[in-house]
Amino acid sequence: MHSAKVKDGLSGRGGSENQRNVDSIVHVRWLGRIGYAEALAMQEEFVAAKRHDRSRADEVLLLEHDPVYTIGRTPDQSSLRGANHLPYPLFAINRGGQATYHGPGQLVGYPILDLRRHGEDLHRYLRWLEQLLIELLADAGITASRREGLTGVWVKPHHSGSDRKIASIGVGVRQWITMHGFALNVCGDLTPFGHITPCGIADVTITSMEKEAGRAFSLIDVAKEFERLILHRLGDL
Repeated sequence: MHSAKVKDGLSGRGGSENQRNVDSIVHVRWLGRIGYAEALAMQEEFVAAKRHDRSRADEVLLLEHDPVYTIGRTPDQSSLRGANHLPYPLFAINRGGQATYHGPGQLVGYPILDLRRHGEDLHRYLRWLEQLLIELLADAGITASRREGLTGVWVKPHHSGSDRKIASIGVGVRQWITMHGFALNVCGDLTPFGHITPCGIADVTITSMEKEAGRAFSLIDVAKEFERLILHRLGDL
């Protein structure tokens, strides 16, 4: 694991000084490949600690998961298409949104931020996460955008066809402390998405950085780039 104070991070590069509170500390941790239950327990631990002591540093956990499906707090479970057929474990968790898949080759980020330091605006936070991913993809030569009325990041078709989803976002908030976060498809096998209706969107096409750019990407390099962006853009939140 690596820690960062707004200028010493996973990448070893300097960050910006444009934060609203320059004394705030953000620890960016690269956890590598980790089971879902272990990562969830780590998030719960950090959230509980921050609820007890608001002066604690914010955290950003960057990782990839062993294959797993998750679904948010919703009575509508139709996006699972029935859970019995799923080839990997399923976790029902305290985030918004429908079913999704996590697995190797996907960069998962769990920012554990105290939004009381950042305006107490959940919608602003979601749009901020989307913008970070859009900028990251642009730096990789991939043009991405939002879709009206939906959360996440999409790649527009070159000629015809529908937008392709490249990143999903689902968050939970407890007393203005965030948990869960985003999943960006970098590389790897996307076929497990075919066992569900991803994010509850019928006929959605799931894509990855590798598929869109036609070249290989290193997950750790993408994680380093995300760290650079989150430290540079923290003041925009």
